[in-house]
Amino acid sequence: MNSSTVDLHLTSYMEDQALAEAMIPVVGRFYRERGVIVTVYGRKLMNGSTIDIIKAHRLGRHLDGGELSLQETSALLTQMEAMNLGACRVDIGRMARQFRDETISLEGFLARELGEVNHGNANLLEEPQDVVLYGFGRIGRIMARMLIERTGLSNKLRLRAVVVRGGKDGDLEKRASLLRRDSIHGPFNGSITVDHENSALIANGNYIKFIYANKPEDVNYEDHGIKNALVVDNTGVWKDRDGLGRHLVPGAAKVLLTAPAKGDIKNIVFGVNEKDIDPADNILCAASCTTNAITPVLKVLNDRFGIRNGHVETVHSYTNDQNLIDNYHSAERRGRSAPLNMVITSTGAAKAVAKALPELKGKLTGNAIRVPTPNVSMAVMNLNLESETTREELNDFLRQISLDSDLSNQIGFTASTEVVSSDLVGSPEPGVVDAQATIVDGDRAVLYVWYDNEYGYTSQVLRVVRHMAGMHIPSYPAR
Repeated sequence: MNSSTVDLHLTSYMEDQALAEAMIPVVGRFYRERGVIVTVYGRKLMNGSTIDIIKAHRLGRHLDGGELSLQETSALLTQMEAMNLGACRVDIGRMARQFRDETISLEGFLARELGEVNHGNANLLEEPQDVVLYGFGRIGRIMARMLIERTGLSNKLRLRAVVVRGGKDGDLEKRASLLRRDSIHGPFNGSITVDHENSALIANGNYIKFIYANKPEDVNYEDHGIKNALVVDNTGVWKDRDGLGRHLVPGAAKVLLTAPAKGDIKNIVFGVNEKDIDPADNILCAASCTTNAITPVLKVLNDRFGIRNGHVETVHSYTNDQNLIDNYHSAERRGRSAPLNMVITSTGAAKAVAKALPELKGKLTGNAIRVPTPNVSMAVMNLNLESETTREELNDFLRQISLDSDLSNQIGFTASTEVVSSDLVGSPEPGVVDAQATIVDGDRAVLYVWYDNEYGYTSQVLRVVRHMAGMHIPSYPAR
């Protein structure tokens, strides 16, 4: 490669870097002042670095099979600044892709596509919605990060309190440290200070009260100035209506469980059955990480090809309910060392699919293997379809769904021949189809779906929380 070619590549990269740097303050103002969330192929640019923005564009090129230049998206962003946009979510990657086929001006295109929200902030909630996290483990802390990171005009969800057991000297410092540093997801994006006198953490200006209690009924949220709170139970201790109803103490209005529920509680997989949520529902469940990973994929496959029956095998990272070294455990096999063994266990995820997708009731079986990785899991779906297809047709269908459909935020897609589990850490989609691993033989298909069982799942939980709070922010381009 001669020097002129090297210089050309370097110049091109520096131009992209300059464009990405210029995007950062624009994206920030959009979110803070207008409630506009800017994304590129589902990857949010808010609070992102220059490299984050460039990587998001490269992902778009990979998904789209073509070029997605920062020149295209920068032009869109500049034109959007001149508009009086209200709260919405705009994917400038998909918008740029769509504009390529247009014959009208960019100004005319955006006026047509964003006309419904070109009237200020009519989509915002009038009053903030108080949110309480009951439990501060893996899901609780990631949820806290997401709520804090998204605080702004468009997000009226306010993390007001965290309920935990304990209260010994040094407890708040421990909680702050665990929120500040994470071995899997990296450092917290911001600053955290400890308010000992008021038993609180102040994270990026968010005042978060820590309430120490051994059971839900020991708490009175009104005593802490909290009203009509939405309580997110991250403990999984209570799974039926009676147990979860214990959270409905003074100051609490609704409860969302982040684990599989029992009885008649609605299991919500956002993107599939969130329309089943009634404003009067005060106890709901966000299903499990595995159910959220597989249900959207199963839905689109059943809609397109039909599913006669199938088996789902989950290859799941070990979790905190397993032992670090061999020791007593009340559950079968889980007493053996999690970092040293593959452990066969049961999963109700396959049966739970039917709670969100009734048409698949009785058609799926499932099992699980816990493996020695700390995060990112995989679902292997062996399906018998109603109609025959090919590997190419099936992959092309799922790729298109991930690009342009109502489930594009739920179904990711990768065609990389080199991707491994750690590459999926931080994926916002609850499931990512691995196209290279797809097997098709007539009417039988085997699909491999990766999922970040922490971040991807919590992204889904947050979507349910927003829906329960009445935050129905429109997304563009319309699909």
